[in-house]
Amino acid sequence: MSHDPAQSDVLIIGSGAAGLTAALHLAERFRVTVLAKGALNEGSTAWAQGGIAAVLEPGDTFENHVEDTMVAGAGLNDRAIVEFVVESAPAAIERLASLGVPFNMDGEALHLTREGGHSHRRIVHVDDATGWAVQEALIRAAKAHPNITLLPDMVAVDLATSRHEQRYSGAGNVWGVYAFNRATDRVELFTARATILATGGAGRTYLFSTAPRGATGDGIAMAWRAGCRVSNMEFMQFHPTCLYNLEVKNFLITEAVRGEGGKLINPTTGKNFMPYYDPRAELAPRDIVARAIDAEIKRFGLDYVHLDISHMDPAFVRGHFPNIYEKLLGLGIDMTTQPIPVVPAQHYTCGGVVIDRDGRTDLPGLYAVGEVSQSGLHGANRLASNSLLECFVFGEAAAKDIAARWDALPPPPAIRGWDESRVTDSDEEVVIKQNWTEIRRFMWNYVGIVRSTKRLERARHRIAMLTEEVADYYGHFRVTADLIELRNLLQSADLIVRSALKRQESRGLHYTLDYPEAAAEAVDTILVP
Repeated sequence: MSHDPAQSDVLIIGSGAAGLTAALHLAERFRVTVLAKGALNEGSTAWAQGGIAAVLEPGDTFENHVEDTMVAGAGLNDRAIVEFVVESAPAAIERLASLGVPFNMDGEALHLTREGGHSHRRIVHVDDATGWAVQEALIRAAKAHPNITLLPDMVAVDLATSRHEQRYSGAGNVWGVYAFNRATDRVELFTARATILATGGAGRTYLFSTAPRGATGDGIAMAWRAGCRVSNMEFMQFHPTCLYNLEVKNFLITEAVRGEGGKLINPTTGKNFMPYYDPRAELAPRDIVARAIDAEIKRFGLDYVHLDISHMDPAFVRGHFPNIYEKLLGLGIDMTTQPIPVVPAQHYTCGGVVIDRDGRTDLPGLYAVGEVSQSGLHGANRLASNSLLECFVFGEAAAKDIAARWDALPPPPAIRGWDESRVTDSDEEVVIKQNWTEIRRFMWNYVGIVRSTKRLERARHRIAMLTEEVADYYGHFRVTADLIELRNLLQSADLIVRSALKRQESRGLHYTLDYPEAAAEAVDTILVP
């Protein structure tokens, strides 16, 4: 261990693509501590199958990628941010290759695949397990750097701000975080001049989600409680094709299966239904495909629809999707000869903590990068394979800004430790499980793919009741990892519902029966604490 992790130069909360990218860029000059909620590779990055979007094909242009992103985002994107990210993509791919990410090659060139919403082949990938390969390369590089300390099993509780100073300055700075150590069952204080939130999204607010177990909106909730604005939380992306299996609830079937020729079939009629919903058929953006599947399921009373690529050459299918092929084979499905049962599932949080081009939030000393943030890149719907790209570009941008501003970032003052003197252990942990399940069910039923004001009001009413109950529980009992997550899950659900009620139109991922048309002007939903 190169330094005291409790007192570092820069503290990073989250060990996925965004957090480790920032850490590697900062470590040449600064002592960096990275906190992981669980194991270092348990975040969303390792789960990403598809790939990373970048303009590398002859005939493709930055402008094409920008326009595809804007179209998918229903005009709500910040064009300057989109241009910044798109133009930074090729260099980000080069850096990953230099770290040893074994991208698929086509002769001397990178092999590029295509996904929904893209006008060209521009998805760089490692078979169908790109995120895992990227995560392993980043962890390997971070472990090898003497200035980076990696701490797993640290669950962030709340940001340490000026309110926690022993002598309150009133400046509104963020000085680090209080984190629950799973090994000791105690809360520890970590301080730094700069803190980066790289905690991922809030997918686990929903009953069906492709997100990992820890995606409970921790960073979004902590930033909101500390005083940051949060934006566009109504735009929860539902991936169209999650495996329908009663035992395996969150296995994603990558967009690239449709990009390489997979067809969506109604199992009752036997018909390929996507052409009836959109002329782009299977290559339409995710929100359109997810709503089409949802409509077919409801209209015909189905449990699922079929995704069928069995008409393609079996060697081609096995070669392009080896991990999916093996996983499905273990469940009794041979995707080279049989269709795959699929349903939509929550997949990505397009909203989050408001940041600028450098990853800065509203609070001095606090940055946010990746899915936890709302940068203006995704707008009302994220274009496929722009998510990992955002992590690399903004991870580097935040690191550069911290380095440029270093002399102006004050060292942390004396901060109060965590006070557990008035709390006891709980003998009613069943309350946490019950509330967790209730939140995820009503969010799925009332705040899902298709919404209405009445459904949203029902969700808001339940959130209000649960908020009082959870606050009372949190105030009287010693914190646990499950309680921390429940508190953040509920806060995230509240922000999603409040944002959805404010948007009185249908745009991108937010579709409401009461306002089925898009408004003339695309405007961000911004919530202020």
